[in-house]
Amino acid sequence: MTESRAGDLFQPGDLVNNTYRIEAILGRGGTSDVYRARSEISGRLAALKVLKAEFSSNDDYLVLLTREEEIRDIRHDAVVRYSENNRTADGHVYLVMDYVDGPGLDQKLNEGPMPADQIMTVCKRVCEGLEAAHARNIVHRDLSPDNIILRDGDPAQAVIIDFGIAKDTNPGAETIVGGEFAGKYAYAAPEQLSGKTDQRTDIYSLGALLLANFRGKRADAGRNLLEVVENKKIPLDTDGVPEPLKSILDKMAAPNPDDRYQTATEVLRALATARTGVPSTPPASEDDATVIIPKSKTPEPELAMATPEQSDGSKSPAQAPQSSPATTTEPQKSRGGLVAGVGVLALAGVGVGGYFGGLFDGFLGPQYPAVSPYTLVADKREGLPPRVVGFVPSETARDAMTGEITSQGGDVDLTLASGDIADNWGSAVNDVISSAMNLDEWRLVVDGNDAKLTGQTTDQALHTELEQLYSAGLPAGLQGTAEIELEPLFLSADEIRPILSGLADCGPLNLVDAPTTGYGLETPIQVSGTLASQDSLIGLDTALSALAGPRPIDLEQVSLLNPTLCLIENFLPSAPASDISIAFFNGEQDDAPNPTGDFIVGQNPVIDVDLPADVQDGFLSVSVLDVSGNVFHLLPNVTRQENDVISLRDGETGPMSVRVAYSIPESQQNGGIAFKVDDSTLGKSKVIVLRSDNQLFNTLRPTTESAAGYAEALREQDRNVATQILSLDSRILTTLEK
Repeated sequence: MTESRAGDLFQPGDLVNNTYRIEAILGRGGTSDVYRARSEISGRLAALKVLKAEFSSNDDYLVLLTREEEIRDIRHDAVVRYSENNRTADGHVYLVMDYVDGPGLDQKLNEGPMPADQIMTVCKRVCEGLEAAHARNIVHRDLSPDNIILRDGDPAQAVIIDFGIAKDTNPGAETIVGGEFAGKYAYAAPEQLSGKTDQRTDIYSLGALLLANFRGKRADAGRNLLEVVENKKIPLDTDGVPEPLKSILDKMAAPNPDDRYQTATEVLRALATARTGVPSTPPASEDDATVIIPKSKTPEPELAMATPEQSDGSKSPAQAPQSSPATTTEPQKSRGGLVAGVGVLALAGVGVGGYFGGLFDGFLGPQYPAVSPYTLVADKREGLPPRVVGFVPSETARDAMTGEITSQGGDVDLTLASGDIADNWGSAVNDVISSAMNLDEWRLVVDGNDAKLTGQTTDQALHTELEQLYSAGLPAGLQGTAEIELEPLFLSADEIRPILSGLADCGPLNLVDAPTTGYGLETPIQVSGTLASQDSLIGLDTALSALAGPRPIDLEQVSLLNPTLCLIENFLPSAPASDISIAFFNGEQDDAPNPTGDFIVGQNPVIDVDLPADVQDGFLSVSVLDVSGNVFHLLPNVTRQENDVISLRDGETGPMSVRVAYSIPESQQNGGIAFKVDDSTLGKSKVIVLRSDNQLFNTLRPTTESAAGYAEALREQDRNVATQILSLDSRILTTLEK
């Protein structure tokens, strides 16, 4: 269970909308937090996913949360159930879903390897849930150990959660956040790095996370994006995995999507064969050919038969790009009663064949399969070529849109289809696309005759031109509006800071050298500070990119810390940095300077606190927040209790150094604290120097204590108005294996 923080939107005991009593916070994410709550009306436990304050008025994020709610239509025990979206009186939006009690696979991963039979059980259960989601064209896109919970700890009751970046695979659908890439690098399929996803993406991610849980070791995709891209080209290492699990994982996580199982159903068949030794036989109907009956001149309803195989991602004639109508096999049943006589059947065959072969096009015009809803999406995002995907009613409309989009190097995926649309639909849509091409960023969404164009530009003249063009609405044949924003040339720092504040989960995030006039279109937005995880860093990058437009994002000065350090970061007093500095030396090398602060196993870190000449009074408190979850108090402690600056200076008035961690020989001679790096405490630790006007704590802290104990002491100190924190300075010390 995650610990509550003072900055959390809801605290245990809060009553949300007079219905849900908050019991605990379950987790924090880049755009939302999840709480466990109990209905005061029914007593039922629920999970509340609450959109962070800075996103509650952002339509894109509201659409995203609404889409997640709509996944409630998936009714399967292996998929978490959603119930409703709601908003509190003060504007906070939240989503109510089932509370699933049990450990996540991320917790199981921390506990060590899982047996192969349990892995196969989880695989079967999750694939059953994916099968239900994929049947509704929903792809999760972010399967990872923390998104699968074992209800009551039972692998056979695994539940998929967090469809927050799920993607509808219908033409034009995409996510709001992270449209080009979603998913954690370690478990993401290779094609996700270039923004491509389908149900095979989920199959890869499931295979990757199951392999990690089998080994009891987190997947390591690489230290930077370049390494990630290269590593994703290589098959996952399944050496040592027993059969048949090995062969199944190899095929699930093949780098090339075409080499994987194409559907969750195929994985289930492989699992069934592995368990029984008997190949699973698909239903006979899966071998039936697709039959599409053309629209009659009479008001007789359309008739379409689709094979179950279309659920594996292959396109039906209504989906596949085509320049001529689909070819059909002979239907199993006629549209009316049985007709006796081979000659009549043969004549009917010629008629149908002639219809689909286009013999009658001169009389009737080309006929294309009818679809509903009739959708098309075209867009161009900053720095990317335009694209269009969806349905068009004629080759003329298709060719015009193709020429417009490809003229700027864009991508086209258009399908010829008929539908309930205006006669001039194609030309109207193409006119809108043509008018939008000079915008910096734009998006056109068409559903039948309803359409909406949104976009932005920094060109005042272009903005005025389009405002006038669409002042009365979209062209005849389309019903809707155009909303074109005039993007300012400069983005102010005040617009960015709320995002930094909302996503900070490990101490403050700050803008580096923020320009007073604001950030120009090519001015990089540099951020410094600390975050708790790689996922937090990705979330920050995503949120800033959405706001910044073409402006570069520089997060090189953002450090990733461990949970212990982040816990303390949230309780550290608010105080300015000073000219007090921290210096590292190698004790085993006669105190040779170590400017990097990196120490390998076997080395002896020596630490000095350097005081500038103007620091002549006050009290110093120096502690090391260790990666293992412990806090070591270097000054004061039971062996060295004097920590007032006057005593430490002992008459010296200029700049001076105060040694707080000694070399081993010095420690043996003088009794001071000394460290030696071993392989049990590898990672990042933090040295903190607090200067206060009085003693920081009322009682002397033990030399070593837990991070939680130290955090509680800091919380108590914060209420002590008699002591003022004058400055807070820190530095990271990293311990490495080699």
